[in-house]
Amino acid sequence: MPESGPRTVADPAAPRSADPRPGLLDRIPAPILVISAIASVQAGSAIARNLFDQMSTSGVLFLRLSIAAVVMLAVVRPRVRSWSRSTWFAVLLMGVCVAALNQVFYLAIAHIPLGIAVTIEFLGPLLLSVVQTRRPTDLVWAALALAGVAILGLGSGTGSGAISALGVGLALLSGLLWAMYILASARLGAALPGMDGLAVSITVAAIIILPLGGRDALVALHEPSLLMTAALVALLSSVICYSFEMTALRRLPTRVFGILMSIEPAAAAIAGLVILGQALAPSQLLALVLVTLASAGVTLTATRRASPPSAQLT
Repeated sequence: MPESGPRTVADPAAPRSADPRPGLLDRIPAPILVISAIASVQAGSAIARNLFDQMSTSGVLFLRLSIAAVVMLAVVRPRVRSWSRSTWFAVLLMGVCVAALNQVFYLAIAHIPLGIAVTIEFLGPLLLSVVQTRRPTDLVWAALALAGVAILGLGSGTGSGAISALGVGLALLSGLLWAMYILASARLGAALPGMDGLAVSITVAAIIILPLGGRDALVALHEPSLLMTAALVALLSSVICYSFEMTALRRLPTRVFGILMSIEPAAAAIAGLVILGQALAPSQLLALVLVTLASAGVTLTATRRASPPSAQLT
């Protein structure tokens, strides 16, 4: 929430704080930032999955977050002395969400293919959009996306093999955490201009994961190639992704942002195929198509309702 007073994050009409000196990212249309963040994070997730054979999920995550924190703190140099209690709360909340979301998601993709995990995970942002909806037509699009996820479950015995029940459960939990992350990111973006809050939040997330993955991450100190790969994951999955998303959330209602993020399953399927060789069955591909169509439908109707459109989507 802004230091000048609280506002409801879910309210699309509420004003968002703006940096008096807009940076390069502020000049890029918000939807392009979101799509770029999606491509970046899914490529990073696929590369991170390749590291699980050499290190635990917590070790990979700690390396990713700690490297990202060092980069962000060095570049941004956040000025924290003037932060209010409400600002610190928003920063800490974001850090907790980042740590929990990514740890659970990494555990999920260790058990099930990346594209399937992200499709199931999408139920979180979908639930958020339905809760925030104001038109019955949005419920139709939500039902279409749910049908896609149902088809995914029915076709789980073919293609890439039976889906692990543990992996599905972790992906569902990750979806709930994803919805919380969207709200926390919007709150932090409204509370602080620039990337100061994000840099500190990533640091908080790294500290949270330290007891779980710090010891496992030590192996990277003796393997330069492993450390370089982890640095690439940090750049793709944290620095680029979170910076782009937070900048976009300052100009997009959280509901519209959540729907745009629903193209993640298609991006994850492509990343899984290209980087991990995880081919999906026809029924699973159909599920991804339905989810993406639902995303496009709700986004188009939301854009049509925006007043003025340029204030929301450019």
